[in-house]
Amino acid sequence: MKKAKTTQKPRKKIVANKQTTKETCCGTASVWSWSIYFYWFIILFFIAATFYLLGRSHEFMRPRSRRSVVIENVQKLQEEKLKQQDDYVAAARQKLADGNIEDAIHDLDAAIDANANSDIYTLRGEAYMQIGNYQNALADFGAAVESDGLNAVAFYDRALLNTRLENYDAALNDINNALAAQSMKPSDILNMRDLYAKRGQLNLWLKNWQGAIADYTNSLARAEGSISADVYAERAEAYTNEGQYEQAITDYTSAVRVISEQIQAVASQEERESKSSDAMSYFEKSAALNLKLDNIDAAKSDLESAFAIAVALNDEESASRIQSLINALN
Repeated sequence: MKKAKTTQKPRKKIVANKQTTKETCCGTASVWSWSIYFYWFIILFFIAATFYLLGRSHEFMRPRSRRSVVIENVQKLQEEKLKQQDDYVAAARQKLADGNIEDAIHDLDAAIDANANSDIYTLRGEAYMQIGNYQNALADFGAAVESDGLNAVAFYDRALLNTRLENYDAALNDINNALAAQSMKPSDILNMRDLYAKRGQLNLWLKNWQGAIADYTNSLARAEGSISADVYAERAEAYTNEGQYEQAITDYTSAVRVISEQIQAVASQEERESKSSDAMSYFEKSAALNLKLDNIDAAKSDLESAFAIAVALNDEESASRIQSLINALN
């Protein structure tokens, strides 16, 4: 019996220990469950807060917003460059008007560095022409037409330069391009009348008489710009080389008429004398053509007009020569 009692006591203890362990385990499980929920709640809260803050502070990282910012920055930069360019160009134009060509070129250099364009290359080319730097002028006109294939002013300026360099074929090609560009993209600086007149002059120098006559006729038919006596006189020269003397005489008469209409508006005495000298020359040429046609009276009238101009100009040499021709006709 003593032995049995001794065996039962440990059994009760073991049962008691099992119950205690079970209660302890259940309590531990319950605490653990609430803790894990709390921790996950905290973690999810911080994740959500992080995404929210990132979305607010880094909104520009979205593709469309980032593009907008980049475009805005580029636009601001371009506006600043254009403002600088306009300032440089305005300063250069003023210096060109004042005859300060070298400083004007420096301003145009800066304008091109800020934002190069066809018109500024053209303006700098004109400046280089004025100081006789033809190589740089040609380079700038080339850059201008490469940048804008419809820059009529650049083509025209290069034609003038090639004419000065006696590259008449190249000049004629440039005038053709200037005419085409002006018809498609008109420039306020140029007009078709002057362009046709310039091409007529080049054709005259290239002895393309019919081409010259056609161009001068187109020039005179245009309404824009003012008529130049030179156009009539040069077409008269082309008519003369074609043997069309009557048409040439008519043109010389028209040239004198234009001079008589325009000479009063000329401010410079030197220019008035130059135009008067041209008129005297046209009268002499008309007289020579009238002699070819046996129009003696018309030839004598022309020479008398030329003599009167020579006397007014105090040109004793010309007056003496013309008087001798008149005497010969008498």
